[in-house]
Amino acid sequence: MAVDEIVAQVEEWDCRHVVLTGGEPMLFAELLPLADRLRERSLHITVETAGTLYLPVTCDLMSISPKLASSGPEPAQHPRWSRRHERQRYQSDVLQSLMHRYAYQIKFVVDRAAELDEVEGFISAFPTVRKDCVMLMPQGVTQSELAHRTTWLEPYCHERGWTFCPRKQIEWFGPVRRT
Repeated sequence: MAVDEIVAQVEEWDCRHVVLTGGEPMLFAELLPLADRLRERSLHITVETAGTLYLPVTCDLMSISPKLASSGPEPAQHPRWSRRHERQRYQSDVLQSLMHRYAYQIKFVVDRAAELDEVEGFISAFPTVRKDCVMLMPQGVTQSELAHRTTWLEPYCHERGWTFCPRKQIEWFGPVRRT
């Protein structure tokens, strides 16, 4: 879809905020003119990225969601993709650039309590990250999964001064795409 078509669709809605996401938007150079055109309309722009690629995009907030080790494909089933995921999922220089150049938040999707050590390690590697910029969200596609993970993840966030992010779209709409 062309930039003009996307901007026209955005203009049909009465909104002031736009989130550019879906897969990895930083893969596409078309992100740059799209963000510029949206800025011309005085929209607040958030870019959601895994933090593995850098583009000098116009935005108000960089929502960085680093991938934890468990987020990759199963090594036995997809050995090549698993190795690639592990090799590329953490790009310290890109993360540092994004956090230096943009207002940002760091958002982790957490499946198991054992992953919290990895989150802590990530945060300690970037000592300038403010606590109020760290967000943890439970992994899950059903309300019962989310409720179970919330019981230990929410207090963990509060103890550290981080933000707990419930997955309201699951609560409101269920596991439906494009919500």
